[in-house]
Amino acid sequence: MGLPKKLTEQQMKFAYELVTNEGRKTATECAVDAGFAKDSARQYASKLQNPKLYPLVVKYIGELREEWQKKYEVTYEKHIAELGQIRKEALKKGAWSAAVNAEVARGKAAGLYIEQKIIRTGKLEDLTTEELESRMKKIIDDYSPILEDVPFEDISKKVREKTKTQKAEPVSESKDNQSE
Repeated sequence: MGLPKKLTEQQMKFAYELVTNEGRKTATECAVDAGFAKDSARQYASKLQNPKLYPLVVKYIGELREEWQKKYEVTYEKHIAELGQIRKEALKKGAWSAAVNAEVARGKAAGLYIEQKIIRTGKLEDLTTEELESRMKKIIDDYSPILEDVPFEDISKKVREKTKTQKAEPVSESKDNQSE
């Protein structure tokens, strides 16, 4: 019998369906869409993907996949350009939120934003007074631009007073609860 020398229209359509619908359709569904009979589509789909039986079809499927990967390949340049286009279209439509999101995504892709998550364990109650004051001072120094020129000593005093009242409150609450 020998191997066929060229692909049939049905085989090419099957290969195209298989590549373009990858992940959305099964090979059997692609075979049916390509014109194979429903009762034998599963067998044809399997055989057409077997390089020993249909090497030309398998080769064609590989070529189509490669072509599609090149066409839809994500590169830095394409990604940035596409996000810029999305932003531009969003601005035209007055969709400010979408435009901002697209611009932020462009910035992230360009490395302008660094997402950092720090997870720390432990309790503030376990720290000594000196360690707490040291941490408070560092926080105040770090966030001084958003604090309205409040000196460290004032904040420290307020925190100490609040800590004393909070320590005293649970004791009085528990006495009240016992009397009920």
